[in-house]
Amino acid sequence: MRVWVMRHGQAAAQAASDAQRPLTAAGQQEARLMADLLRQQPLDAILASPYVRAQQTAALVCAELGFERGVSTAPWLTPDDDPAEVLRYLAERQEQNLLLVSHQPLVSQLLSLFCEGHRRAHLPMPTAALACVESDFVAAGLGQLLLLKTPADLHS
Repeated sequence: MRVWVMRHGQAAAQAASDAQRPLTAAGQQEARLMADLLRQQPLDAILASPYVRAQQTAALVCAELGFERGVSTAPWLTPDDDPAEVLRYLAERQEQNLLLVSHQPLVSQLLSLFCEGHRRAHLPMPTAALACVESDFVAAGLGQLLLLKTPADLHS
């Protein structure tokens, strides 16, 4: 299984609640830019946090890729969710190529747990960063980090 993990694009600093913070124009551009890295990938599903900025990021990626299956909402992808629970959900899925669109601190903790077996590894995941982890079996410490790119990497 390949799991692509993407942090949402840059979001507005304030909204009625954290969950309602929308993407900024720069965040929209970041999402479109990073979608290019997924262009040749055979994605089976795109799952996003229910928060507005993650939904908007996932929708932009979906549109850029012409992904006809749309975006599914995963209530277990919010900022403070437990990465161990995310791995349990992933282990139950049948797809072989998934894109998850979520938030900090979850994205860094999930990558650390999946690849290192603990949550303490610091993997830089600025807005719209994209990582790819491959594993024959979804469990803590069994993932291999294949890619970690940020929008700044694509500008240089």
